[in-house]
Amino acid sequence: MEDKNIDKGCCCHTSKHRSEKEYKDLMNRLSRIEGQVRGIKGMLEKDAYCPEILVQVSAVNAALNSFNKVLLANHIRTCVADDIREGKDETVDELVKVLQKLMR
Repeated sequence: MEDKNIDKGCCCHTSKHRSEKEYKDLMNRLSRIEGQVRGIKGMLEKDAYCPEILVQVSAVNAALNSFNKVLLANHIRTCVADDIREGKDETVDELVKVLQKLMR
C-alpha cells in the first residue's frame, strides 16, 4: 500500500536526474538482487532444504536494505539538501514520512 502523498511528493519533484555513476551503481545492485531472487526460486524448484532458502532470503533482505541506504543517502545529499537551501521545508516533511515507512 503506497501513500499517495509520497508518490506525488510533498514538493514539486516527480523525477530525479542521477549521475551516470549513481545510476550504474544502483542498477548493478538491483541486478545482483534480481539474480539472488532467481537463485532462491531455483532452490525452491529443486526442493532445497528450508534453512538454506531462509539464509538466501536473509541475504536478499540485507542487499535490499543496503540499496535503500545508498538511495536514501543520495536523496538526502541532493534533493533534500538542495530543497532546504531553496527554502522548501516541505521536503523535510516528505523525508520524515519516507523514514517512518522504512522503519516499520
